[in-house]
Amino acid sequence: MASRNPALSNNPAFRPGNGAAFAQQSTQLSSAEGLQELYNAPAATAAETDRMTYEDTIGKTVVLFIVLLLAAGVGWFAPILLLPGLVVGLVLGLVNAFKKKPSAPLIIAYAAAEGLFVGGISRFFEETWGGVVMQAVLATLVVFGVTLALFASGKVRASKRATKIFLVAMIGYAVFSLVNVGLMIFGGVDTSSMAFGLRSAPIPGLGIPFGIVIGVLAVLMAAYSLVLDFDFIKNGVANRAPRAFGWYGAYGLMVTIIWLYIEFLRMFAISRN
Repeated sequence: MASRNPALSNNPAFRPGNGAAFAQQSTQLSSAEGLQELYNAPAATAAETDRMTYEDTIGKTVVLFIVLLLAAGVGWFAPILLLPGLVVGLVLGLVNAFKKKPSAPLIIAYAAAEGLFVGGISRFFEETWGGVVMQAVLATLVVFGVTLALFASGKVRASKRATKIFLVAMIGYAVFSLVNVGLMIFGGVDTSSMAFGLRSAPIPGLGIPFGIVIGVLAVLMAAYSLVLDFDFIKNGVANRAPRAFGWYGAYGLMVTIIWLYIEFLRMFAISRN
């Protein structure tokens, strides 16, 4: 019986005795359809590839900040939780920093503890120096946005030399902070006239509180810490790091942003004095 389709009848592959050619063209047709289906299929997600991606890391960061803000709301209305949040946050921060593999539950718990601390201390600062909380929030967002824009444009990058300077400066800043807290606790300074200890003392000849200068340096260090966080995320994605390391990227951003916020909070309060 002749074929009803002239195109098929005229195609040598469909003529009697040409079974091999027919099979070859069928295979080619199936391969072409398969390639087209693969091309039209959606891109693999981080869960499917189990690799770190920008989208997945951003999602983890959003989750942490939602937890942080919810806990901060609790801390705002129950400022008595400030100290427990600080202690638990410090312990969990050390545990997360020294873990070889990120733990999502521990990092989320850290966000909740820090939220209680941030909410409680914000309530205290706002009642003592009205308006400083909104100023600190806006300043933090501005520094974060500017740093991200500069990093994305390639104008700011982490380097070995800058990182060494950053680490030395961090050690000096930590030592100064511990000494200042010790003097405030054990009566080395009059906290009734200098609420922030040595930070409240004026610089001789300038009259500017020492804490303003220290705060500016701390903000610069925090901004470079953001650059290191962005660089970690970029390298993790480029090197196809395991998906779980997205939690480290989100954790680093949260730690730095909290630090930045607290510094601005303290700077604006000192400037009021």
